[in-house]
Amino acid sequence: MLQDYSLLRIPGPTPVPPSVQSAMAKPMIGHRGEEATELLQRIRPRVKQLFGTEQDIIMIAGSGTAGLETAVVNTVSSNDEVLVIVTGAFGDRFAKICEAYHIKTHRLDVPWGEAVSPEVLEQYLKNHQNIKAVFMTHCETSTGVLNPIASISKTIHENSNALVIVDAVSSLGGVKTEMDEWGVDLLVTGSQKAMMLPPGLTLLGVSDRAWKVIESNEHGCFYFDLQTYRKNVEGDKVPYTPAIPLLLGLDQALNLIEAEGLEEVYRRHEVMKDMTRAAMKALNVPLLTEDEYASPTVTALKPTTFQAEELRKIVKSQFNLSLAGGQQHLSGKVFRIGHMGYCAPADVLQVISLIEIGLIQLGESVTPGAGVKSAQEVLLAQINK
Repeated sequence: MLQDYSLLRIPGPTPVPPSVQSAMAKPMIGHRGEEATELLQRIRPRVKQLFGTEQDIIMIAGSGTAGLETAVVNTVSSNDEVLVIVTGAFGDRFAKICEAYHIKTHRLDVPWGEAVSPEVLEQYLKNHQNIKAVFMTHCETSTGVLNPIASISKTIHENSNALVIVDAVSSLGGVKTEMDEWGVDLLVTGSQKAMMLPPGLTLLGVSDRAWKVIESNEHGCFYFDLQTYRKNVEGDKVPYTPAIPLLLGLDQALNLIEAEGLEEVYRRHEVMKDMTRAAMKALNVPLLTEDEYASPTVTALKPTTFQAEELRKIVKSQFNLSLAGGQQHLSGKVFRIGHMGYCAPADVLQVISLIEIGLIQLGESVTPGAGVKSAQEVLLAQINK
């Protein structure tokens, strides 16, 4: 195998563009100096477009999970009741964070591979009148489900006074997101997915409604205290040492997104999703999620005629292609293909062709090129529009 060659097609971390890597390699700057202030002034207003908000964006050095914990600890306390919509492993993580803070946590569990139904949610809220916040994932990374946040948020607002808090770690930057229009009160994302950066930066958008709750909430935290970050935003500062290389990288990543055009970025992700799903259908590899709620950033497959882990091992050993496995009770049963961020339709064609080879080596009845052909047809239809 060619040395120093790898194909990373998991749903995060994702590949980092060379120009972003170069930006991150710039000489270090002082985080209290004028250069850092100018950097933040460049970044903050541009990130708002990805969130679909007029609110200032809070940036914290930490993983996406740090952002989820920040959302929990600032908005609710141990005396509160919350609802967590669990459509996969990361909805489950939200629930575990709430439970770690001894918050009374209700779970609305949805079969993995399915999206939550606003009608089911409506009935749940009518039966539980004291819910202070509802936590959910936009893209459930573990299943490839894209939950209908706009309709879910509308249902919550019509049936309760609860805050709407959304994990958009594996969607923002690859899926059109309208925080303000959808009525989302707190939206969390991370740097290592569609944002085209290494892990280590979490970003949060907070509504005026959420700020009022945060200001009155009795909570015990120091580093994750959002009010401290908000005070520093006003002066284009940060309260604690930031992840400066990631901020430099984010500046360049935003340049790339703007050069492509945000709507074109979303279109590219939709095309890659459609290519991947068409190919897997042609290869008779069952999809975990129905087309209606399929995420543009990750596709999950649940094979029935071969072992998911065997395919992953073959493509890793022969081509150094990394595909993701299943999580929790789907471990060993599912493999997942990431197609987000620094990823193009040409990359999808390459991944599909390598999966075909892996399937043939597993003894599957596959016609070489069948999946690639289906994906090409999707791409050509888009090009010829």
